[in-house]
Amino acid sequence: MRVATWNVNSVKQRMPRLLGWLDERQPDVVCLQETKLADDAFTALLGAELTARGYETALSGEVQWNGVALLSKVGLEDVVTGVAGAPGFPKPEARAVAATCGGIRVHSLYVPNGRVPDSDHYQYKLAWLAALTEVVGAGPSEQIVCGDMNIAPTDADVFDPAAYVGSTHVTGPERKALTELMASAGLHDVVRDRWPDERVFSYWDYRAGMFHQDLGMRIDLMLASDPVAGRVKAAWIDRKARKGTGPSDHAPVIVDLDVAPDGDLGPVVPPPSAPRTTRKRTTKLPQNR
Repeated sequence: MRVATWNVNSVKQRMPRLLGWLDERQPDVVCLQETKLADDAFTALLGAELTARGYETALSGEVQWNGVALLSKVGLEDVVTGVAGAPGFPKPEARAVAATCGGIRVHSLYVPNGRVPDSDHYQYKLAWLAALTEVVGAGPSEQIVCGDMNIAPTDADVFDPAAYVGSTHVTGPERKALTELMASAGLHDVVRDRWPDERVFSYWDYRAGMFHQDLGMRIDLMLASDPVAGRVKAAWIDRKARKGTGPSDHAPVIVDLDVAPDGDLGPVVPPPSAPRTTRKRTTKLPQNR
């Protein structure tokens, strides 16, 4: 079974790329984030195309912002939208959908960004993650928790830790919240487990040529419980989907269970062309220039 997660940053804008990618990669389960469409609009836009490809869909969307989806060719049971006990900002946002697919409880998540450390948005992020941890901790033994987590687990998951000092996504409380989420159900970061020493990113800012210089972050995660992690045969970032005209600023994360139809391809496909040099000075983030 091939499971993928992808922040498409507007399914309407990404529709041709998304459909082509589905045809090329043939995932059995797909978790989408930032769909930015209400459920009826999503169905009107993509329902027939997805049905023709054999997908059932579970949606939690809203107009213009946020939005998550779960597509499955292997069943879609016990669908739950939202996270029980999670706060809103101020109202609940469309950030989570879960269902059982092929016997695995799959969560498609778009974790709040946090914006600025110690802001109201940041406190909302931590509270939302705490509620998610309770839900996942009470879940079944076979789980996949994935999506745009908006947290880089370690300094190895950003191109230059010094560039992110004072920013969200890398702070101690965020990383602690992620660690607690993983501990709640014995989750494994399967991409990092498979490629412990590799430079692996899933997000590159649109600005300042960050993608072409391979100055990115790994914030799109595939977390799997013990029984599922033991079935992983390949785990990789589909960098090809970030290339070309009109891409999302995120690349899909793909994990193959039991069988790897394309083989064990490597951590990033295709590998970045930018040389991996040691930088003598910190590269500033585009928003800080």
